[in-house]
Amino acid sequence: MYKIAARKELNPTVTQLEIEAPLVAKKAQPGQFIILRVDEDGERIPLTVAGCDKEAGTVKIIFQIVGGTTTKLNAKREGEYIQDFVGPLGVATHLDGLKKVCIVGGGVGCAIAMPIAQALHELGAEVTSIIGFRNKDLVILEDEFTACTDKLVMMTDDGSYGRHGNVTVPLKEMLEAGEKFDMVITIGPLIMMKFVTLTAKPFGVPCTVSMNPIMIDGTGMCGGCRLTLNQDGKKVTKFACVDGPDFNGYEVDFDEAMSRGRMYADFERHAYEEACNLFKKA
Repeated sequence: MYKIAARKELNPTVTQLEIEAPLVAKKAQPGQFIILRVDEDGERIPLTVAGCDKEAGTVKIIFQIVGGTTTKLNAKREGEYIQDFVGPLGVATHLDGLKKVCIVGGGVGCAIAMPIAQALHELGAEVTSIIGFRNKDLVILEDEFTACTDKLVMMTDDGSYGRHGNVTVPLKEMLEAGEKFDMVITIGPLIMMKFVTLTAKPFGVPCTVSMNPIMIDGTGMCGGCRLTLNQDGKKVTKFACVDGPDFNGYEVDFDEAMSRGRMYADFERHAYEEACNLFKKA
């Protein structure tokens, strides 16, 4: 059992928890993830490590309430426990040698992007961050990005905060103006990452994406998180849990990934409704 050391609501649909997990906190690096279960009968879900306090032995996770399991997790309070918390899993984001990087985050994906931006800042890299949300009420982690970013651009789809538009607009403006980035690292919805890679590609900038497909065991055995990459004209299968979650954005078959991600939409909606009804009755 793992104790919830702290809880914070970042916006109406996104919650941050700090979990007491000293062994995970000791080893976790930016870009890696954990798999948790809320209770003995719960499903296993992957969540990216959003920060660690190695001295306190706590790991920070940030999640959006989208289904039954995240609804149950959101009902947990400080001082309560969750059943399992396994990690760190996956390959840490490669940061060595990067001197000038553009981080592009969207929605709750900013929770994954933020520790990467912090690590780059600590390494002395020049960091530009472009973060986007649907509206002002959904903005998260602005102060954290401000603290570790040389240039921060805030975007909202409806223009209610920051600039009006999506994250590809300022990225294209910067690249057209002659900005030279060693790497663009983008994390967020699949459709957003697809268009960020399409925006960066004409300029020849390396582009890394963080993939978060459905996972079960987190060890590459179930095959649930498989992705198709196009490498040198050949289709190659990789597994996000052991080969990723970071991949070369120019190689990822985003259309296939989006199609597979929609397969369980009806099931997830049903699980969410069941969980909501359970808490209403309680």
